[in-house]
Amino acid sequence: MNQESENRLKHFAALKSKYQATKYQDSSPSSLLYLILRKIDLGIDLTELEWEWLRKEELFGTIEIIEIQRFSMGEAKRLEAEFAHLKTKYKISKVWEYSVDSFLYPILWKLEYENDLSDSELKLLQEHNLNQTLAIVQDIRQFVTLKKKYQATKYQDLSSDSRLYKILNKLDKEVSLSESEYEWLLNHELFETIEIFEKQESAKQAKFTELKVRYQATKHPDTSLASKLYQILQKLDADKKLNYEEIYWLEQQGLTETIAITKVLEQKREFAALKTKYKANKYEDSSPDSYLYQLLQRLEMENQLSGDDIHFLKRYQLTETLEIAYEKYAHHLRIKIASVEILSDSEIEWLDHHGYDDIIKSSQQKHFTILKRKYGLVDNRIEPFYEIILKLENKERLDPRLVLQLMEENLLSPGGKIALTYYRLEAEFYEQEVKRTGNKWNIPTASSYWRKANEPEQALKITNLDLGRIRENKLKSAILVTRGAAFRDMDNLADAENCARNAMESQPDAHQPYTLMGAICYDRYDYEHGDYWFEQAIARGADTEDIDAEKKRVITSTKDENKRHEAAEYLLKKDAQRYSWAESYLRKSQENSR
Repeated sequence: MNQESENRLKHFAALKSKYQATKYQDSSPSSLLYLILRKIDLGIDLTELEWEWLRKEELFGTIEIIEIQRFSMGEAKRLEAEFAHLKTKYKISKVWEYSVDSFLYPILWKLEYENDLSDSELKLLQEHNLNQTLAIVQDIRQFVTLKKKYQATKYQDLSSDSRLYKILNKLDKEVSLSESEYEWLLNHELFETIEIFEKQESAKQAKFTELKVRYQATKHPDTSLASKLYQILQKLDADKKLNYEEIYWLEQQGLTETIAITKVLEQKREFAALKTKYKANKYEDSSPDSYLYQLLQRLEMENQLSGDDIHFLKRYQLTETLEIAYEKYAHHLRIKIASVEILSDSEIEWLDHHGYDDIIKSSQQKHFTILKRKYGLVDNRIEPFYEIILKLENKERLDPRLVLQLMEENLLSPGGKIALTYYRLEAEFYEQEVKRTGNKWNIPTASSYWRKANEPEQALKITNLDLGRIRENKLKSAILVTRGAAFRDMDNLADAENCARNAMESQPDAHQPYTLMGAICYDRYDYEHGDYWFEQAIARGADTEDIDAEKKRVITSTKDENKRHEAAEYLLKKDAQRYSWAESYLRKSQENSR
């Protein structure tokens, strides 16, 4: 016998043993049984003829093994289908990420048939962020707990979608069941659960009756646990605030006593919250009529306490509340400063009294910045300028020390906002002095300040009086000179000259009228006559430097460029050394002509 034939005999014997066909006597490889067993072992389906032959030969054990093998050949597909079903049921979001050989299959299988998982299994779900599955696990655990609590363990379904789960959750929250839910329990013979529910309802009914008495709502006839009144009274008993719609409903039912109680409860809640917020819990009185309640309401709505409020807090040693109140007011002032608002004197005084120096400095710096801009001040030094411009802003006269500082900083030269404000305040002061004291020597002083403030109309107004009634020639001359200067400021040179000449008549030996007359001539470009009058002024005691300064002012203020050039040439020809400053006007003229 060759090797192949021997192998076929051995193969046939092995197949007969494997498929329990050893009782079949024919061992020849040419037997139909050998063909059948070879096909089966290769997973090839048999024909009906072959099945009939096996039955005829009574090889029933072989038939049974073949049937089992045929079933196992579809097992892989069944596993896939079962796993897919479990993944869908337990809300695995990315189902394609897990195959049948993953850790997830046995976990879901255990969850499906044992309804619980170990801590290590839960940890695996957490690590893979399977949060929906974890939620289902919690639901199942909760369902098991509720079934035990409400004696419904004979109901087998543990799905979170189960109607029983929803019913038991309502029972656990003491929510009344609907008629259909009650009937569902009856139909499933969960009588113990029904008994628990009925006890709950009885207790709630008694509670409703108690609440109606407590909140003075007994005149309302409704006793249903589904009523609006029961819901409202439950909220009140839970110390919860009613909304507008609920208050309106009580008003519609005429339950005024209940509304009054509601308001008191709301006030008590607010009082308790305010006491906690402002650290006043050691004050024992919780009545809404308490003075502290009103005080804390004011503190909540406003920013500063009254003197009586502060005295009350000190009396009852509510020092923390007082500190919070102080800090609240200080914070308000900080915000006010940040909004570029100016603090009042009383606010500054309060800050100083309570040691908030930083806020005062911040306020002053902010205010200084605003005033600097208003008065055209470039210097950033808060001292001494803040004090100076603050006084000017408040229309307060400057003391001599501050005036000297302005002079040292050259801030009283004509035209600047600080100088104009200062001169105006001085003019107003001396006008008031005229009215207060009757001292007419204040008239020329006031007029002079009005001129420096660039308000010659006011200078004319205060000097517009009957000079014939003034007996003192010196005073009359002084008034006429300052009045003439005001006319000159307004380019009314004719009236200015009349004043100058009348002043000369009143006081021929005074130099001021002659100085005025010289300036008027220079304004008219009559330099030779102007010099004549200036020389007369010097002869009567005028300072040469003052005269030269007046000439310089006239030339500087001349608007006509040609006339300025002409005046500069005149002075330089007269005395080049004395009037060397005029050279600059010649240069300016030459530059402008290019």
